[in-house]
Amino acid sequence: MMLVTVEALKAMGGSATIQELDEKVAELEGVSEEEQSFMMAGTNSNQPRLNYYLAWARTYLKRGNAVENSARGVWALTEHGFEVSAYKQTVEILDRVNEEEKQRAKERRRKKSQKVVGHSAGQNGTELETVAEESQTSTTWKDQLIDVLRSIDPSAFERLAQRLLREAGFTKVEVRGKSGDGGIDGVGVLRVNLVSFQVFFQCKRYKGSVGASEIRDFRGAMMGRADKGLFITTGHFTAQASDEATRDGATAIDLIDGERLCDLLKDNGLGVATEMIEDVQVNAGWFKSI
Repeated sequence: MMLVTVEALKAMGGSATIQELDEKVAELEGVSEEEQSFMMAGTNSNQPRLNYYLAWARTYLKRGNAVENSARGVWALTEHGFEVSAYKQTVEILDRVNEEEKQRAKERRRKKSQKVVGHSAGQNGTELETVAEESQTSTTWKDQLIDVLRSIDPSAFERLAQRLLREAGFTKVEVRGKSGDGGIDGVGVLRVNLVSFQVFFQCKRYKGSVGASEIRDFRGAMMGRADKGLFITTGHFTAQASDEATRDGATAIDLIDGERLCDLLKDNGLGVATEMIEDVQVNAGWFKSI
């Protein structure tokens, strides 16, 4: 996973978003749509197995200074990363990172045994642990939200999509899910400056991955009737589905997977509330200096 991640980044000019990177890995490795739909077993994660392991591959590569990521979620190869071209080199990175983790863990146990207490003690965790904890925190609320979305009635999920589109600036948003309209769940109008686009949308509560065939069926239902399409799901899209959605000569279809859907609901305050916690600290030294 680490080596193919590096190869995928090289193939895309040295940088990519997580979605682009995952899709490129699937393409390079010839991962089938069925394999991309395999979910992680024995965990509460809603992630497919492939994406889960690729996330850890990126984490280890970052710890090994082979890749870096920006605040915008763009991952890029470092100068050292461009030099990685063999499986043996990724194994060396993995071994070095694991050894560093062991040393840090040993140091933490030593300090704990000495009962060293202070603010700095909270900063002894490794970057690996930080990434894992952040991922777990992020996954927890998103997994909980996706579980809720999958439990609601299909018509309620369609109304939620309708509300989300309205919040995003769509007008004349109608739900047609019960009309048997060839797989079309609804339609809305998006105005961009002086131009308006009619957009058909489909929203499905999937647990696994949406494949290329579902995208083709949706496009067939909207053919000649809309300017664009929007497919919303609680699951994930395979690399083949993403390719089909943007295929040359065909009506473009935008894809919103479970991860992005959670972010959109959070950003628009729809069923998700963010609580900011105030951390007040007393500086005893300041009072002594008076």
